Amino acid sequence: MVEKELIIELKRGDEAAFQALVSSRQNLVYNTVLGFLQNQEDAEDVTQDIFIKVFESIHQFKGDSSLTTWIYRIAVTSSFEFLRRKKRKKRFGFMSPLFGEQNEPTIEIADFYHPGIALDRRENASMLFKAIKKLPENQQIAFLLNKVEGLSYQDVSKVMNTSLSAVESLIHRAKINLREILKNLYNL
Repeated sequence: MVEKELIIELKRGDEAAFQALVSSRQNLVYNTVLGFLQNQEDAEDVTQDIFIKVFESIHQFKGDSSLTTWIYRIAVTSSFEFLRRKKRKKRFGFMSPLFGEQNEPTIEIADFYHPGIALDRRENASMLFKAIKKLPENQQIAFLLNKVEGLSYQDVSKVMNTSLSAVESLIHRAKINLREILKNLYNL
């Protein structure tokens, strides 16, 4: 189905069009969300929520960008909303100590798995994703969309609704900050 036809059918509430949208874009959305959340179960839940949002708000889609770019925007926004809610819950919830009496960890942080990362590079990728989470939000978005999802700078600028030069600057600063974060993690 051509994108224009798909949009028309979605706006009509056609269930087959919605199924076509989900089957054609679910891996894209899931992998994008997983890159931000770094948790498979959360990524699955947020991905489902995103498709519900897309279906419910398709009438607001003006066609200024491609449908995929619009869905990327929703995915990025939904991912960061989820992270903010999770952070708020942690802040006000009961906090257990991270280290016990003998300074041994009481909570083990699970290794992060992303389907696009080869097995032999998974440990390095896990550390890289931990470092990426320490970046400012806009740098995280630009870096992940470009380096992990493979979007061009132009496409990232459309998703982030910003200029090409701003994206170039964000990615450049993200690389500099990541070098510094990783250098500090490895005590280099």
